[in-house]
Amino acid sequence: MLRGFYTATNGMMAQQRRQEVLSNNMTNAQTPGYKQDQTPLRAFPELLIQRMENRDIPNSQGTTVPSMTEIGAINTGVYVHETIPDFIQGSLRETGVSTDMALVQGETPDEEGSIFFTVQNGEGDVRYTRNGNFTVDGEGNLTTNNGYYVLDDTGNTINTDNLAFTVTPEGMVQLDGEEVPLGISYSANSNDLVKNGQDLFELAEDGAALADARGVAGLQFNIQQNHLENANVDEAQTMTDMMQAYRSFEANQKVVQQYDRSLDKAVNEIARLG
Repeated sequence: MLRGFYTATNGMMAQQRRQEVLSNNMTNAQTPGYKQDQTPLRAFPELLIQRMENRDIPNSQGTTVPSMTEIGAINTGVYVHETIPDFIQGSLRETGVSTDMALVQGETPDEEGSIFFTVQNGEGDVRYTRNGNFTVDGEGNLTTNNGYYVLDDTGNTINTDNLAFTVTPEGMVQLDGEEVPLGISYSANSNDLVKNGQDLFELAEDGAALADARGVAGLQFNIQQNHLENANVDEAQTMTDMMQAYRSFEANQKVVQQYDRSLDKAVNEIARLG
């Protein structure tokens, strides 16, 4: 009986975690460049149940050992294995703001490959983002909307001197007759990146280092100035998934309540003396 109790409880915990991820996706549905998270569910390892027989079977030494009869396997429920960002390209939205930029990813040499703007966070560490909602700070540096520096292809900050600039489809920032290449990084396996907050990604400990996108053979991409990439969240589908997660949670909750009533009867009625 208790095994079923634990299985239903695991189901409730998994659906609660799934609901949290879906809610976060819905919250960021209007965040430029946001990549929705997916929550694959996995089953815990199966357990083999055996029954010990009352009869004894003699072995080769003449002694007897209890016999074991296999009953079958039992599963103890599911869990959220991990949250995986979905790097599918989002639609574009024209803003008319010159500091807004959208990465448009074309063909990639690797099935899981993806491109990113290269930025520097507040601690000076290199991070990656798809959110091209940039601005210019008081010193003329090109930054993200959170104040992180946007880097060029050599890892240096980009100073605009507070002058108007244009960005070519190849990602060249044209400033007063000069061209500064935007830092565009390419990951052959986007699953090597993990979310770091503030619309940023960082390389996982065992991930392969990102390359300069311009040097990757077979990679096609372009930059659209005055545009932003929308979040790739399907709001209608997300609402449907949230309702499904809620109903699954509720179903497991009713199972737990039924087990609780059964245990109450077993303890307070069946085992009653007199």
